[in-house]
Amino acid sequence: MSLNTVMNSSTATPRPLSVLICALGGEGGGVLSDWLMEIARKAGYAAQATSIPGVAQRTGATTYFFELYPVPVAQLAGRKPVFSLNPIPGSLDVVIASELLEAARCASNGLPSSDRTVFITSTSRTFTTAERTAMGDGRLDSAALLALVQAVSRVHHALDMQRVATDNSTAVSAVMLGALAASGVLPLDRSICEEVIREGGRGAQASLQGFAAAWQMITQTKLQAEQAQLLVNLIDDSEKKLPELAGFPIQINDMLRLGWLRVTEYQDRAYGKLYLSRVRSLLDAEHRADADALHGMQLTREVSRWLALWMSFDDIVRVADLKSRAARTERVRREVKIKSGDVLAVYEHFKPGVPEIAGLLPKPIADRLLAWDQQRIAEGREPWAMPIKLASHTVVGTLLLRLLATFKYIRPFSSRYAEEQALIEEWLKAVTAGLAEDWQLGYELALCGRLMKGYGETNHRGRDNLLHVIRHVANDEHTTATARAAAIRRAREAALTDEAGSQLDRVLKELGAPPRPIKAQPIRWMPRIRNS
Repeated sequence: MSLNTVMNSSTATPRPLSVLICALGGEGGGVLSDWLMEIARKAGYAAQATSIPGVAQRTGATTYFFELYPVPVAQLAGRKPVFSLNPIPGSLDVVIASELLEAARCASNGLPSSDRTVFITSTSRTFTTAERTAMGDGRLDSAALLALVQAVSRVHHALDMQRVATDNSTAVSAVMLGALAASGVLPLDRSICEEVIREGGRGAQASLQGFAAAWQMITQTKLQAEQAQLLVNLIDDSEKKLPELAGFPIQINDMLRLGWLRVTEYQDRAYGKLYLSRVRSLLDAEHRADADALHGMQLTREVSRWLALWMSFDDIVRVADLKSRAARTERVRREVKIKSGDVLAVYEHFKPGVPEIAGLLPKPIADRLLAWDQQRIAEGREPWAMPIKLASHTVVGTLLLRLLATFKYIRPFSSRYAEEQALIEEWLKAVTAGLAEDWQLGYELALCGRLMKGYGETNHRGRDNLLHVIRHVANDEHTTATARAAAIRRAREAALTDEAGSQLDRVLKELGAPPRPIKAQPIRWMPRIRNS
């Protein structure tokens, strides 16, 4: 229900849109109700608001019931809509609550419905007397309360309204109005909402800030939901068009589809088939190691995740491709909040060194280029690099980026590609060998794919750590498979703790594994500066 007008299927007559406001004492629920009435009046809609007081603070919130007829009064030809005095269970379009328990209380009373109600709730809590006086921890589980609210919602938005109000030195009512207006259920024009708030006089500026903050949060949530739905549709569409994805177990289908999409978008369908064949080999190995499927194919699921990320490794071609996409340009425009008439200039800064350039060349040429750079470093000079500043907002800049992005077609012939595929195969063979001994050993090795991340020095450190774990911790023939699995887990977690690797070095020493090799660093002699 995106819009404002909901049609009755039998009469095709619009019905009033209904909102239930649940607020604690002192939070401005009455102010919000008055605001909504004034906004409706200024926008030219007929509306009505009633209130049902609670018994006392924290034993029942005061609820406000608001209805708006979604056809302007000017178009009703003198007719007047009939409104209700109180909410009818299952007929609410919006429920907005300033406190999580009050939202759950409303949900448990059967007022919202999962096929109609947009539920906007705060995640903040104001504890009840029973919660405060319990001998132990008497607090209700917030996760369970949220789950209850979600179960009776067609759409659910959750934000910490108290924090937003505090951060903007305003009342919760302003935050609730911003969230309600941004939800899009009611025909509330933002400019009219802000006009009504300004007319409140004292504290209007703070209320406007709280309104804007909530508007932004709900808008962002809606955008993320739309993107998630787009991804689901894309996955469903890809499954229909890609017979290669058939035959894999349902436990890994979602991760496998995402991996396929990433890898084929990165290179091509042939590369995607290589990805699927690798996953299939690991799946067969896991079936042999876990014939009863006691682990739900968790290993293959993890392999499909980290394998897709590794196979789509970052290089300068990938960077050029991402930086020259229309979606990236639109994101930049959105982040800088560009307005009509503004001129946006975007400059891309690159500094490719010899390793990045050599990675695109065939191995014989790449080896000679790397050797030349290493000789420079050994002589005490800085590694060679080529700083580039490219104006991607210009036609020439965009064309150059797109030209570089087309180099992905020569990627399979490059030295970096060959190197990465060899490392991937070594990792997968280690996982398969671990599975042959013990499922847990193979699983811990599969999770080591997390070590491969980033680019440049970060990527090199992760690669070195992964190879060290595979070659020296996983292959310790003097310990059991269970002990090796525990050792791999410790080493992996230590490697992810700090970039310098001091934690990993400490764990390797405790495990009795060989230390990581020390990389040679050139000694640079600097001239002494004499003070005159």
